[in-house]
Amino acid sequence: MQRRYQLRASFCRKHSSRRQTGAADIYMMYNYKTDKMKKTTWKNYCQTLLFGLFALVLVSCGSGDKAGSEAMISGKSNKTWTTSKEVNAAGDKEKLSEDEKAQNLQFYADGRFAMGGGSSLETGTWLYDPSGKRLSLQFTNQNVTENFDVLKLTDDEMRLKAEDGSEMLFEAE
Repeated sequence: MQRRYQLRASFCRKHSSRRQTGAADIYMMYNYKTDKMKKTTWKNYCQTLLFGLFALVLVSCGSGDKAGSEAMISGKSNKTWTTSKEVNAAGDKEKLSEDEKAQNLQFYADGRFAMGGGSSLETGTWLYDPSGKRLSLQFTNQNVTENFDVLKLTDDEMRLKAEDGSEMLFEAE
């Protein structure tokens, strides 16, 4: 066994010394490595580009603008909204009383609104600015206008922020 190892070792030494690495071999090895690097760089570039496009599509297909339109507030002729949650300016959830839960806010497509529940009823006109995302309620026979920032508006949900920082979440009936 030791003899066989010595023969192999001497055979390898003889034959490896016959072949010298020439300039052509070095050039071929260099070209192989640079071609491989070029392919890898191009592959990385394409992967990065595809990932960027994918991220752009995801961002553009996101929920984005939640302010909605006037038709989402009033429906075709009218729409009734009830308060489902209220948060004070500090961010603490306010417990709704039974009277507050019974109240509703009805918007009409002609720009009128009615707010009430139980025995109280207040009416007026409303105006929605979609570019500024602001809802204004002008009460009839009163010199009072309530202005709200519309944080979210869908067909089923409306989230308003009052000037004092409190927020109200309404759900469509």
